[in-house]
Amino acid sequence: MSEPIGTTKGPGQTAHEYTFITPDRAHGIKTGEFVYYLATIDGQERAILGRVARRSPVRLYPDGFLADPQVPPEAVAGMIGDLPNEPGLFEITVAILGYHDPALADLVNPRLPPHAGQPIYLADDQLLASVLNRKAPQAPGSAHVGSLLSRPAGAVPVVLDAATITSTHLAIIASTGAGKSYLAGVILEELLAPYNRAAVLVVDPHAEYDTLREMETVPSLAAEGYSSEVHIVRPDTIKVRVSSLTLPDLRYLLPDLSEKMHYHLGRTYRAVKRRYGRNWTMGQFKVTLRAGGSSKPVTDPRADEELDDQVIDAEREEDGTVGALIWRVNQLFDSKIFDDHHSLPLQELFRPGRCTVLQLNEIEQREQQVVVATLLRRLWQARLDTEKGLAQEGNENYLPYPTFVLIEEAHNYAPASNDAITSQILKTILSEGRKFGVAMGLISQRPGRLDADVLSQCMTQCILRIVNPIDQNKVAESVESVGRDLLAELPALSKGQAIIAGAAVNTPVLCRVRPRHTPHGAEDLDAPARWRAWFSQGVDQKRERDLAPLLGPENRSRSRLFR
Repeated sequence: MSEPIGTTKGPGQTAHEYTFITPDRAHGIKTGEFVYYLATIDGQERAILGRVARRSPVRLYPDGFLADPQVPPEAVAGMIGDLPNEPGLFEITVAILGYHDPALADLVNPRLPPHAGQPIYLADDQLLASVLNRKAPQAPGSAHVGSLLSRPAGAVPVVLDAATITSTHLAIIASTGAGKSYLAGVILEELLAPYNRAAVLVVDPHAEYDTLREMETVPSLAAEGYSSEVHIVRPDTIKVRVSSLTLPDLRYLLPDLSEKMHYHLGRTYRAVKRRYGRNWTMGQFKVTLRAGGSSKPVTDPRADEELDDQVIDAEREEDGTVGALIWRVNQLFDSKIFDDHHSLPLQELFRPGRCTVLQLNEIEQREQQVVVATLLRRLWQARLDTEKGLAQEGNENYLPYPTFVLIEEAHNYAPASNDAITSQILKTILSEGRKFGVAMGLISQRPGRLDADVLSQCMTQCILRIVNPIDQNKVAESVESVGRDLLAELPALSKGQAIIAGAAVNTPVLCRVRPRHTPHGAEDLDAPARWRAWFSQGVDQKRERDLAPLLGPENRSRSRLFR
């Protein structure tokens, strides 16, 4: 057993806190550090772990000793000769976490604080590695994301329980540039490693995750008979089958409709479903709309343009409202993402050992939301049907394994204003997905704009630096597992440092994120370097050659003057 670092003073401000006094100079007890005291529980001596929450000085050098910066205060104390050897004493407040119960694989609070005068010890690395984590690094179901921030890099690994984060949902929250996408990349590497082999989809609105392709060449992410796979779905290949759209989808894609337009749109949607069944087409919808939403069968096989004169009566030709709605629907269906017969196959998007990156960067935001909403609805229905035995092998809804969906910029898909078409399906999956093997990971730089119910449903939280007070308060309100002492650290965290809390770890920890195996794809542009490159010799000469056919001698000389 190590030497004690301090002596218990008494209880703290709450029932689960205590304070101890330490000289602190030799040990440097940091906020977030772990200490313990010994107590006998059920006849067995146990180490009762606690986390340092606050520290305050009890005795320091007198101000007069600090008056001359050229003279160390120790020298002044030595000349006086009547001060104790250790003038710096601190009172440390500790939040009791409890002892580790292997049977429960969790920490149990003994509700037995240390008595005054009891020695306090610094928890060693081996004890912390076994108590803080539910899994060892590279064990089946593990996700090694970094190491304990209060100890040297790599001394105490921080390992998430992958089974927990892929069943009870994950949130990664941080300000811009704090490292949230980098941490997401680390977690994806762990999920695709041979000891997990997950089926993962990444919703990537900024095309930042291309570099994950290099996972396929990382030796540590492969094993005999297994190699991780990354599939990139480019914006021009994304298709949404129009018959998968719901009436709310159409209304969301056609904003600012009048009441009369809403009436005709709803009437047409219901009529086309009755007339053509589940797999209706854009042409059938437009014909039905022009026909006034009639559910009578249209037997003429000719194209829409040829049917126009037959189905539009004189009264409807004079109806400018319907005409405006027809124009809007035509504009909507002109989008390249809608298709009559094809959509992204679920079996291609989700496959064990594969990470699919859905790039939405060239798609308008409302269409992005509809793409995600329709995809999540299909995924949810497929897992529901498969688990209940309603979908068999060969059916497009057959998906016989759990899935994990990671969504970047989650506040755009579940905003606090609750006006996105994706909000409802996200809430359904977050509240019920555990039973059917559909898990979500949400990444956001603006938790203040993220729906509070959605954030609170994520049982594991990775919180990096947050400076905005509104966002800090939103996190404090929505994340119950993180203590106020750790939340106070949010503005002071450096890039790549995170608070990790919730169901995937035994207790909240301050973590230093490990280096990635793959390059980071969300680095900021170096604008000055790009500007200088514009004037580099080779580029300058090429630009002049490219402009030469377009400019006469007089204009070329003038262009040099303005260069």
